[in-house]
Amino acid sequence: MDPVRNPYNPGAGRPPPALVGRDEEVGAFDVAVQRFTLGRSDRSWMLTGLRGVGKTVLLGEFARIAEGRGWVHQQIEVDERFRFQSGMEMMVRRALLRLSAGRRLADQARRALGVLKSFRLAWQIQGGDVTAGLDPVPGRADSGVLNEDLTDLFIEVGELARTRKTGVLFTIDEIQQLRKDHLAALIAGLHRISQKQLPFMVAGAGLPSLPGLAGEARSYAERLCVFRVVDSLAAPEAEAALVEPAEAEGGRWHPEALKKVVAVTEGYPYFLQEFGKQSWDAAPGPEITPADVEAAVPAAVEELNAGFFRVRMDQTTGAERAYLTAMASLGSGPCGSGEAAAAMGKTTRQAAPIRGSLIKKGLCYSPRHGEIAFTVPMLDRFIRRSMVDTGGPSAPHKRGRPGKGEAPPATLRNMI
Repeated sequence: MDPVRNPYNPGAGRPPPALVGRDEEVGAFDVAVQRFTLGRSDRSWMLTGLRGVGKTVLLGEFARIAEGRGWVHQQIEVDERFRFQSGMEMMVRRALLRLSAGRRLADQARRALGVLKSFRLAWQIQGGDVTAGLDPVPGRADSGVLNEDLTDLFIEVGELARTRKTGVLFTIDEIQQLRKDHLAALIAGLHRISQKQLPFMVAGAGLPSLPGLAGEARSYAERLCVFRVVDSLAAPEAEAALVEPAEAEGGRWHPEALKKVVAVTEGYPYFLQEFGKQSWDAAPGPEITPADVEAAVPAAVEELNAGFFRVRMDQTTGAERAYLTAMASLGSGPCGSGEAAAAMGKTTRQAAPIRGSLIKKGLCYSPRHGEIAFTVPMLDRFIRRSMVDTGGPSAPHKRGRPGKGEAPPATLRNMI
């Protein structure tokens, strides 16, 4: 089939051609935006789930909904280099500038920017400054106490938005990487604007550890935010994610081919897009058959290995790879932390620093006390089929010539 017309779109955060199985989340978020706009109370949103389930895509859909309702939207992604105060200042500054248009709001906008200047001075934030020439507002966002100062900033944004009869949405991806005190300050700010019923929301996306981290940061977090688990798609939804894009381009799926792809991907959206793409390219057309799916498996697995699995394994040390290999030997998980330690020949205490490092890197999380699990779906299968005896990642797969310690080329049978 024509690769130029291939409708599938694998990639980190890329919107799929058909967003299926998320109607409940999309509808509920739209209701929240409308309630905030009317001055009614509602809650911010936190999406949690494994890698590759479409959290970032759903954040993007939330942004589209808010912007479609006339809201101002700003976004940011947290990583190990993220500076919280500077990141918050940047989003607030951009939101205030977009809310400041119009002479009628000049005085209130100048005040809000003056409060922003107070925050910049208090936290010694460097870089471009749109508040030059403005006086700071004494007693607002200048205490040097992050909880109080960030709350002051949020209130200024929310009040200006209310005057404009609109709202503001901040989306924060990888939010589980925030430090505990920074997450606490963020939640405290949301608490105050919720009490004042201001049209300001935060939508965050993070790994399954996020609800626990938020609860540790602020005990009332679960009452302040909607925590929604984003999971793999059920079989009918997974099939729709494959069928609808193909039909839009004049293609179709054989029912058995659909079943094979849904089985091998377990309905994970990222995997569906990759297998859909490779199956389309492998098919003469106009129908994608079971034989086409089988022919597409090596290319699909190779792409997933390089772009989804191995890129994460490359971040690990030898000890961390040994721990992950021990986990994989116990199955898909979760498993006991003691079991994983024993499988690598260590005590639980000896393995604890390695376990902690893997959690910090976002490769594992603890679903319950004393347990450990992968954050990456099917990582255990990748490890079992492509890790060498030394615990390091194998060489990249070459068609027809497996590298040393590498499994034979993948088939549907050994993928499932």
